This record gives sequence, structure tokens and C-alpha cells, in this order.
Amino acid sequence: MGERNVLGGELVPCGTDPLTGFYRDGSCSCGSDDVGLHAVCAVMTADFLEHQRSVGNDLTTPRPEWHFPGLHPGDPWCVVAGRWLQSYQAGAAAPVVLAATNERALEVVRIELLEEHAVDVPPDLSSLG
Repeated sequence: MGERNVLGGELVPCGTDPLTGFYRDGSCSCGSDDVGLHAVCAVMTADFLEHQRSVGNDLTTPRPEWHFPGLHPGDPWCVVAGRWLQSYQAGAAAPVVLAATNERALEVVRIELLEEHAVDVPPDLSSLG
């Protein structure tokens, strides 16, 4: 069995264009060498990108040496859980794809905060069974 998401299910891919993930495999997998915990599948917004730039985490400038293309609003990306929380606390949280967010994000961020910004919740919750 693979890694789990914050909903308790199998972790689904976050994004392949651009190719995201600590391992650049499209998934927010968090192996033992991912000390930053790139666990939150977030959909980039201008506010989130600007906030991260303002605190020294420039996500818009390409860094080919890290296979990093530079991000734009609308791009899905596995962000460091602590960085997402930092933006949440500043009022600039990016939307979150819960099914693609690694359960290890819960080591840093409360599920309620992620749920506040979820973009993959069906409008009719009765369908969740």
C-alpha cells in the first residue's frame, strides 16, 4: 500500500504540468529524505506566491538546477507544510487538494485548516457515504 492522504485514502497525484513533488513524480510523497515535508498539494494563487516571495521563498523564478520551472497562479504544487501554514497565518493560504495532500501534513497543519481551503470537496457531502 502506498502513502495515504489526509482523508485516510490512497494518496492521489497532485500535478504533472509542471511536474511536482519532492521526487518530481507528480505526487506529494514524503520519503525519509524529504526533511522539508513537501506534503500539501496546493493550487497556486497570486496572493500565496507573493506572500511566499515576501518571506524569502521565491516560487516564481525557475531554478533548473533543482528541476524547478517557476510557478504561476493555477499551478498545482506540493508545498512544504510549514510554508503553507505560514501563508495561512498571514491570510494568504492557497487552496488545497485534500486527496493529493499527504497525511504527514497533519504533523504540522490541523486538518480543519486544510479543510477550510479544500477545493476537492463535492458540493453534496451525502455522496461521501
